[in-house]
Amino acid sequence: MKQKFDIITSTCVPLPLENVDTDQIIPARFLKATTREESFFGENLFRDWRYNSDGSINKDFVLNDPKYSGEILVAGKNFGSGSSREHAAWAIAGYGFRVVISSFFADIHKNNELNNFVLPVVVSESFLANLFDSIDKNPKTEVEVDLPNQKVTNKATGESEKFEINGYKKYCLMNALDDIDFLLENKDKTEAWEEAAKA
Repeated sequence: MKQKFDIITSTCVPLPLENVDTDQIIPARFLKATTREESFFGENLFRDWRYNSDGSINKDFVLNDPKYSGEILVAGKNFGSGSSREHAAWAIAGYGFRVVISSFFADIHKNNELNNFVLPVVVSESFLANLFDSIDKNPKTEVEVDLPNQKVTNKATGESEKFEINGYKKYCLMNALDDIDFLLENKDKTEAWEEAAKA
């Protein structure tokens, strides 16, 4: 969903599991879907963890726990490993998450998130551990993600960290632009360069 980023303050959904791969984020069988609707993929985010084999709700899984909600998913180390399917990012965005915080992302998945207007925030392992601890103690813990200043803050403890992001992707997120939008925004500059190159 194209939506401008600035400062996001939200409660979080904790997923303290390492090595969560894209098949766990969105099972392979959903790659055959003929729709591109984010809501469809969002409904099936972590499908095999959210539901039991008989289709009933797995009440023990965090997305089914009413204590937790928000626009921020806090995940364990090495999030989004495995195959490069973009559907995983569609599912995260479709569910309503705008930010994923982890201490490490698989590179391709990280880029897929950025391309789908989900901000992957890389923090230190100690910051991540403290954040999980804060959420465990109080599910209403809020986190502030300040994209302009590239800073994330655990509001329960006041602890903050800076995070890195590619300048181009930062500009696109802050202006709700995908790659095509960016090219169209700079159409005049591109045409002027081409004319100058011909001279």
